[in-house]
Amino acid sequence: MWLLLVCLATVAGAAERRVAPGDGVLQQAIAQAGPGDRLLLQDGVYAGRIVIDKPLELYGSAGSIVDGGGEGRVITVDAPDVTVRNVTVRGSGTSLATEDSGIFVTPEGDRALIDGNRLRGNLISVYLKGPDDARVRNNTIVGSTNPRVNARGNGVQLWNTPGSVVEDNDIRFGRDGIFVTTSHDNVFRGNYLHELRFAIHYMYTHDSEVSFNHSSGNHVGYALMYSERLRVVGNVSEGDRDRGLFFNYTNHSDIRGNRVTGGPEKCVFIYNANVNRIHDNYFSGCRIGIHFTAGSERNLVYGNAFVNNRTQVKYVGTRFIEWSLEGRGNYWSDNPAFDLDGDGIADRPYRPNDLVDQIVWRHPMAKLLLNSPAVQVLRWAQSQFPALYPGGVRDSAPLMRVPEIPERSDG
Repeated sequence: MWLLLVCLATVAGAAERRVAPGDGVLQQAIAQAGPGDRLLLQDGVYAGRIVIDKPLELYGSAGSIVDGGGEGRVITVDAPDVTVRNVTVRGSGTSLATEDSGIFVTPEGDRALIDGNRLRGNLISVYLKGPDDARVRNNTIVGSTNPRVNARGNGVQLWNTPGSVVEDNDIRFGRDGIFVTTSHDNVFRGNYLHELRFAIHYMYTHDSEVSFNHSSGNHVGYALMYSERLRVVGNVSEGDRDRGLFFNYTNHSDIRGNRVTGGPEKCVFIYNANVNRIHDNYFSGCRIGIHFTAGSERNLVYGNAFVNNRTQVKYVGTRFIEWSLEGRGNYWSDNPAFDLDGDGIADRPYRPNDLVDQIVWRHPMAKLLLNSPAVQVLRWAQSQFPALYPGGVRDSAPLMRVPEIPERSDG
């Protein structure tokens, strides 16, 4: 028979059933299974575009493949408490309009578990569209390499999926590694994201966590936008191209213990993001350490290390902004300060910007005059008459040593 279903065990009405490959076999096995059954897929290729409409577990082997044949959604989860584990899922359609995906979880798929799968050659690899408390973990995802980035899908995409967790996945290629919009109470933790546009892209997602992820070789590491009360902790951006951390209308959030290294244009870009705590981060080797603009206000910035950035701070404005808290400022590698009393705090405040910086940012051709006598006189005058400073950042308690940046703790 082309369909082999062997009942191995029955516990409280649930059974384990072996499923051999064949055309139409897997969908028929699902139809014949009872709630809570475990379907054990043998090595081989199974025709995709299947729908799981009852609680059960799809458990694959190293060689079990579900192939969509280049059309539609390969696996659709349309029932609660479904597990898809250890399966190779490939060959979705290529239409963003119809949300073609490797694994698509509908609003009926509460508590879905997508665990330890291999997803290759799909437009959107995993899409959580509306379920509560789903989990996507330990998957290896290789997305599209279409030369047109906007024609690619995302590694894991989420919409209105409160309580869902995406953790410990390896995601490569595609558009964004993880993209979420219009959700809340999500956790993205411990993912490795490389060779993408954005590693993690947040839109309108509140009360959520982005922690201990690793972004490498992407255009932007973490683009967190239009979101409130985020916990952004312990992430790494290494060798990303444009920005390590990007905050746009991100408010009331805790941003700490993150590391940006390897030379992006800007370690951090803050655009109209307000009332955040940005502390105990390490920003190194960027053209600009931190660029903030567009009315970003009431942010607490302290305990950070700004190391060997070509320009430590870019702020085009006239307000004076204090970057220290309760006698603890930031470490600045270009601060030629003394600490005569040995308390670990420099004896003089640090100002990363002056009139010359303002002129160069507004008129880039002025760089040709940086070594001119007029510019040298202007710098000297500011050093003698601090009132000439045009506004900008002042660190009243600059640190003399690089602070310890907290490492990951699972406690």
